[in-house]
Amino acid sequence: MEELNKVTHKLSNQEFDYYKIAKILLSRWYWIAASVLICFLASNVYLWYTPKVFATSAVIKFEEKKSEISDMVGMATSTDRASVSKIQSETIILQSTPLLLNAVKHLDYRISFYVVGRVLNRTNELYPAKPLDVQLINFDTLNFFHNLITFKPINKTSFNISYQGQQSLLGKDITQVCYYNVPFTIGPTSFSIKYPGDLPKTASFLFKLNAPEDFIGRIRNGLHMQETAKNSNMLSLQQTDFNPRFAADALNAVVQEYMYYDHSQRTKSALQMIRFIDDQLNFLATKLNGSESSIQEYKQNNKIIDVSSASDRVMGHAKELESQISIIKLDLLAIDQLQQDIVKGKDNVNINLNTVGASTNTQIGEFVTNLNSLLSLKTGLLKTYNNNSPQIQDIDRQILQIKNTTINSIVSSRKLIETKLKYIQNQLVPVNQQIAQLPAAERQMVSLKRDFEVNDKVYSFLSEKKLDQEILTAGILPGATIIDLAQPNYNAVSPDDRSFHRTAIILGIAIGLGFIILIRVLNPYIYDKEAVESITTIPIIGVIRKFPEEIDEFSTQILAISKPKSIFAESVRAVRTNINFLASEKKSKIICVTSEVAGEGKSFVAVNLSSTLSLIDKKVILVAADLRRSKLHKTFYVPNDMGLSTYLANRCSIDDIINHSNQEGLDFIVSGPVPPNPSELLHSARMTELISDLKERYDIIMIDTAPIGLVSDAIPLIRMSDINLFVIRSGKSKFHAATIPQRIAQEYHLDNTVIVLNAFAQDLLHSGYYSTKYGGDSYGPTSYYYSDYTGHEGSGYYIDNDENKWWYIRNWFKK
Repeated sequence: MEELNKVTHKLSNQEFDYYKIAKILLSRWYWIAASVLICFLASNVYLWYTPKVFATSAVIKFEEKKSEISDMVGMATSTDRASVSKIQSETIILQSTPLLLNAVKHLDYRISFYVVGRVLNRTNELYPAKPLDVQLINFDTLNFFHNLITFKPINKTSFNISYQGQQSLLGKDITQVCYYNVPFTIGPTSFSIKYPGDLPKTASFLFKLNAPEDFIGRIRNGLHMQETAKNSNMLSLQQTDFNPRFAADALNAVVQEYMYYDHSQRTKSALQMIRFIDDQLNFLATKLNGSESSIQEYKQNNKIIDVSSASDRVMGHAKELESQISIIKLDLLAIDQLQQDIVKGKDNVNINLNTVGASTNTQIGEFVTNLNSLLSLKTGLLKTYNNNSPQIQDIDRQILQIKNTTINSIVSSRKLIETKLKYIQNQLVPVNQQIAQLPAAERQMVSLKRDFEVNDKVYSFLSEKKLDQEILTAGILPGATIIDLAQPNYNAVSPDDRSFHRTAIILGIAIGLGFIILIRVLNPYIYDKEAVESITTIPIIGVIRKFPEEIDEFSTQILAISKPKSIFAESVRAVRTNINFLASEKKSKIICVTSEVAGEGKSFVAVNLSSTLSLIDKKVILVAADLRRSKLHKTFYVPNDMGLSTYLANRCSIDDIINHSNQEGLDFIVSGPVPPNPSELLHSARMTELISDLKERYDIIMIDTAPIGLVSDAIPLIRMSDINLFVIRSGKSKFHAATIPQRIAQEYHLDNTVIVLNAFAQDLLHSGYYSTKYGGDSYGPTSYYYSDYTGHEGSGYYIDNDENKWWYIRNWFKK
């Protein structure tokens, strides 16, 4: 038994071709240009309709004051960490509602003026300009008219006022005629407007009344803060707003209010001490007045001019001791109050050092100052962290340590004060005994004068302390310094025109390229030979070009003959040449033409290929073996009442079904009437006899079969053929169609199957991005040369005109 030499085909060696990738992406350059143009226009529209945002900045420096208390209580907080915490807490204070509310009150906020712009009737604020002098006649800060009011001049004496009533239905505007310098009422508010001078009749202004709270959100949303450098004590503040003047004024007001707030917090302790001393002075002033009146009354009733020198000496000693006792008791009262505040006070409330005795102890004062700093820091951090966070727990440990240290210091100070008090009280006992030995009238006089002079001395002491605290308060400076105040910046920071245009161009390019890639990814069709070569090992015998002109439905014009100098005809001749090398040992060749589905051009290829074969002195017969829906009879304008089906049904002879065409050497057999059993007829022995008879008469038997992907009619013809020609249509056949020839070849052990790519037209968008490397044994011993004739349209060898489409850039440079 003779063994067939089987050839093992391999997929072609394909490599990425970056030049092709670039050509693919630029093949639809006008898509990219259109997307860039659309994005650029959209960016311009956006910039036109988007209000400009302006920014201004200020810089403040926080004073660094390092205390030795941290070393005394064993704190381990680093300088950098403390600086960061300080910045964080101060930024929270700067954005707090009370501070912003007070800052707004420094602005001219009560009435805002606007004009209506040309873009979408958007209102533009005129701050700080005031085109109208609006006087508030009756204005309640808690209940006033909040809506916009429109002013339009009529003449020199009157004007129109329109507004939307707070309870008006369906948003209807209310309009009324008013007169200059004459009050008019809107809701609960009464106004008057002074004559603004000559204004155009088309002039229109809007104004509205504001409360300070109306600006808090506007300022807070535009306020941004950050350190000028890492771990520095300088803070940069930026205010953004649609109005550059408002941004600068608002930021300066916030900074100034912060300075005032910080100064008031630093002087709070001293001011509270002054108030405490004032309370004591008022109490002592009352007692002094009473004591002085009692002395005068006693002198008049007892007719005593003055006490003796001995009594005066004893009284002076007693007065000195009792004055010291009174001051010491004040110290005890103050230090007990301080201890109670520390023990019972909350961790979010500062300790007030508003006492006399505590302030005389420098060490306690430093402890309380550091404790208040930690309490303020914790309050700021709690707005960012929760109570279980490491930062808060670390602060709590430090607060507990300094509280314990402060209380221990207070206890020690109290013991010293009590010892001093006991000592002075012991010294007062013998003095009181001396006073008791004086005469009764003189003794009473000494007692009265002693009370008066003790109170007077304590009053003088407290007055001195008050003066000291006032001097201390006057010397306290804010804990921050303004380095740079905000100035109006009239260059918009947002939107950035250049950046936006640049982004629009990049986005347009990306969208254009993305659309090209998306079209390729979603494309399910085969367009070029590289796509076929990447899927199957079945060789391609040729590429038939797409005819550039319109073709009639039934291919009545055999284009390979009627247009012999066209690229199409040349591509058909190239396929003819390669067919001559297939089964060359056969005297008569049977060529079976099929495809996956209808509409891929198998009949078109069969007709044109048959006609070209007949031109080289070959006797060719074209057999319409698609018994279901053949149209070959319409191509040659012959009836279809007798043909292959009638012959296979044994109703006529072979000579009855052979038709002669106008082309010499080309005969054809039409399909005949559609039979009820086409597949069985093609499997019959009579079909085999027909092929045998035709082999005796013709050199080429071209069989146009039914689509193999739809019906099985073509299987017996494929198995008896010398060459099986599988047609794939560019832009019509899907990728899986290229796998069918190989599956059939493997299933029926065929080595005579080849592929023809039909209706090929160069489309760079769908072309392959790889190049096929021909060499070695990619196709085994069988390989075929062919060309797709791309780029040769204008070479002068063909009558085809080069495509002259406007988007072909190369045509722009041709003369």
